[in-house]
Amino acid sequence: MTATPLFAPRAIFFDLDGTLVDSVPDLAEAARRMLADLGEPARSDAEVATFVGKGIPVMVERALTVGRGPVTAARLADAVARFMTHYAGINGQRTRLYPDVAQTLEWLRARGYRLGVVTNKAETFIAPLLRELGILAYMDVLVGGDTLAQKKPDPEPLWHACAAVGVEPGEALMVGDSGNDALCARRAGLPVLLLTYGYNEGVAVDTEDCDGLLSTLAGLPPRLAPRP
Repeated sequence: MTATPLFAPRAIFFDLDGTLVDSVPDLAEAARRMLADLGEPARSDAEVATFVGKGIPVMVERALTVGRGPVTAARLADAVARFMTHYAGINGQRTRLYPDVAQTLEWLRARGYRLGVVTNKAETFIAPLLRELGILAYMDVLVGGDTLAQKKPDPEPLWHACAAVGVEPGEALMVGDSGNDALCARRAGLPVLLLTYGYNEGVAVDTEDCDGLLSTLAGLPPRLAPRP
């Protein structure tokens, strides 16, 4: 039997939506309020879950257009602005940590790992959400979808996170829930583990090119080599 490979990172970076938190209830509610403003039919939580992953502008565009036809750039810009306003008012109200997240982050922090979030969520929403859920203090760096000119799957957000905590890409590990996370990590030169419960735009996560799957974040510590 082949042994399960162990990883020896100095830093571990996490996606946010679908990895650390189940944020679809808030995202879907903000999307429904935006759609109502525009006189458009509502979307279900399940639909919105398949729209998440490429950042708010893409999610809003999908909410407007999937199965419904294209929209003008002006209407999309208006929709994004309306979504941002609605989401700012409810961010964190219905979002919940996935099981084992807080305990695993505490375990990692106690053992000296540098930790961070690398997400395509707009930066303005990240810290308030993590603070509301009690895990902001575990993070050394937060990289959002608009922190840089590039967002995942471009490698730059992960390189930026590595530089911020003082490690080389080969000394870090990415943990996400989607092909977007996996491709970003591959391009950046990081190994990547994917959680099976996330969003992944409706695609089965076990079809993605990654270095392993986790059914819960509690499965991460056993995949880490003992620290000297």
